[in-house]
Amino acid sequence: MNMSTTSVLRSEWIKIRSVRSVAGSLIAVFAATLTVTVLVFATVGQTEADSPGYEPLFSAFYALNFGQIAAISFGATALSSEFLNGALRISLSAVPRRGLLYGAKMSVIGGLALIVGLLTSLATFLVGQTFMGEYAIGLGDPGAIRATVGGGIYLMLMALFAGGLAAVMRSAVAVLAVLIPFILIVSFVLGGIAGDIAQYLPSQAGQLVLHQSPEGDLGPWAGLAVTAGWAGTALCAGWWSIRTRDA
Repeated sequence: MNMSTTSVLRSEWIKIRSVRSVAGSLIAVFAATLTVTVLVFATVGQTEADSPGYEPLFSAFYALNFGQIAAISFGATALSSEFLNGALRISLSAVPRRGLLYGAKMSVIGGLALIVGLLTSLATFLVGQTFMGEYAIGLGDPGAIRATVGGGIYLMLMALFAGGLAAVMRSAVAVLAVLIPFILIVSFVLGGIAGDIAQYLPSQAGQLVLHQSPEGDLGPWAGLAVTAGWAGTALCAGWWSIRTRDA
């Protein structure tokens, strides 16, 4: 790694740290997930454990459904901030190589999202189980470590997916307006209509890693690989957009 790349990475880290909306959305990944975990498990955790079809491992990561919204917001705002008030032109005057600028930004977004995602996934698992009494499971239970690590990777991939789309759409609001309904509503509607197809959607595929024994054609890591494919496609589209469109 040469000094120019190191300098660009450092500058991207400073940008993310100094923009309140971006830094706030990253913090929200952890804060929102932990808050929902405490509220849900403290009130209905043990009651739900008596329900038919209850899956202890997958339920332990229920709050990641809210954390992923914050992760999407982080990825979208971190990239779209370049399109506000001519910021991209200023960035390109300092770093004329568009590929380097884009790669550094996405590397920082992905690295931060992975660190926070892993911490969030581990914390939500451990904190939630403190409320479960006799129903509690631990990291030594089958699939628990895999789900904990996979949950963090999933949050990172969703942040990168949103970042790539933001580079194409040039608006965090537009990305959120598309992705959040797609993940929270459309994917579940399609799941009820065409289950075999829906398992290849980014959220449903990625969350297979949270199940102890996933059903369907995809295994836990294969599902996460499908989500990585969605994120990779968005990142490539974003790179093309940054490379070919006017600043």
